[in-house]
Amino acid sequence: MSSPSRHGGRHELGQNFLTDRAVIADIQRLVAATRGPIVELAAGDGALTVPLGRLGRPVTAVELDPRRARRLRRRVTGNVTVVNDDLLRFRLPNVPHVVVGNLPFHLTTAALRRLLAAPHWRTAVLVVQWEVARRRAGVGGATLLTASWWPWYEFAVHARIPARAFRPVPSVDGGLLTATRRPEPLVADRKGYQRFVSRVFTGPGRGLGEILLRTGQVPRPVLRGWLRAHRVSPHALPRDLTARQWADLWTRVRPDADPAGPRPRGLTASRRDGHIEEW
Repeated sequence: MSSPSRHGGRHELGQNFLTDRAVIADIQRLVAATRGPIVELAAGDGALTVPLGRLGRPVTAVELDPRRARRLRRRVTGNVTVVNDDLLRFRLPNVPHVVVGNLPFHLTTAALRRLLAAPHWRTAVLVVQWEVARRRAGVGGATLLTASWWPWYEFAVHARIPARAFRPVPSVDGGLLTATRRPEPLVADRKGYQRFVSRVFTGPGRGLGEILLRTGQVPRPVLRGWLRAHRVSPHALPRDLTARQWADLWTRVRPDADPAGPRPRGLTASRRDGHIEEW
């Protein structure tokens, strides 16, 4: 039997180990395109650790199971350090670095929340459940978590990973997700912005127009101008907005906002009904 996980049950119950060489090679290529030290979360038996070590950069592999950690230490080269620790407690480096991980599916949300709030790392290359990867990247509509962090990160789905690529085989497919920290955030006030996004996502109403008015932060003329400028229907839902639309909306409703707001990039004046409107 494996050692107990602090999150309950055997370690195998929480993690499905990658065995598909093509998927492992894809992850290695994505990491090779980045710079800096590498931190691998949930290293397991080293399916990713060993190829990452071949990149010649410092690698810290974090593994909860002490026996797996001991075995992995015997397999790796001198540029790889194996740490027996919990991925939710491990202290990330205070220098720019890259995060890699085949995250235990039942810890995905907790791990992402902790990671997104952490400073210093620049790129994260993560294996998560397929639906989680799609939602984080805003495919088919963004979630509250994605919208809350979009001004600081860009998310992208690179591949769908079939369940047969893991051992034991999970009941769902995986997805290869990257998160990249923006060089310049789209928003300065993180706490204020995130409170606003939460109010919009959880607020009552049958569409953005009604929801935004009910927050009490968006005067009707400002709302009309913003919807028109971004070509957003008042019946659209919060999940339908893009990162830049969220950021621009916040610039108009934050406490020190200019009611006119900045003009969104790429907009042109169009003639309608004999007059010019900003669209």
